[in-house]
Amino acid sequence: MSKPEFVYVTYIETTPEKLWQALTSSEFTRQYWFGAEVRSDWKVGSPFALTLDGEVTDSGEILESDPPKRLSYSFKHHKFEELRGEPASRVVFTLEPFGPLVRLTVLHDGFVEGGKYLGAVSNGWPAILSQLKSLLETGKLLGIPRAALNKGFDAK
Repeated sequence: MSKPEFVYVTYIETTPEKLWQALTSSEFTRQYWFGAEVRSDWKVGSPFALTLDGEVTDSGEILESDPPKRLSYSFKHHKFEELRGEPASRVVFTLEPFGPLVRLTVLHDGFVEGGKYLGAVSNGWPAILSQLKSLLETGKLLGIPRAALNKGFDAK
């Protein structure tokens, strides 16, 4: 039986280098990730942190870094008590040139059967990645509210 995972594929009219920068720059993530900033030097074995409003919401370790092709890090949630007890998961970004586009595949796996974390990220990633695509292609955000990150998840 396969383990639970989240996979999202989108095509973005940009270059792999610009997309890599968007995924690894706090200045950029703050724009499309609803104010969240990524923190790391992006070297394998280095720490990773996602901060929102000055609070570390998720942390982990860089597992793979091959600019501008592939990035992976472990991802342990800290903000919501209901999710803190679940084990660290893994996020993998694969960037593939596709003519004038980049095919971005996001794999988030390592969830426990019956856990709540898969549901939470299944709502969050589409909102985040839609904002990313719009920002890179048009320079504008879609106006998705931050509450979309928690849609279907009763975070207290």
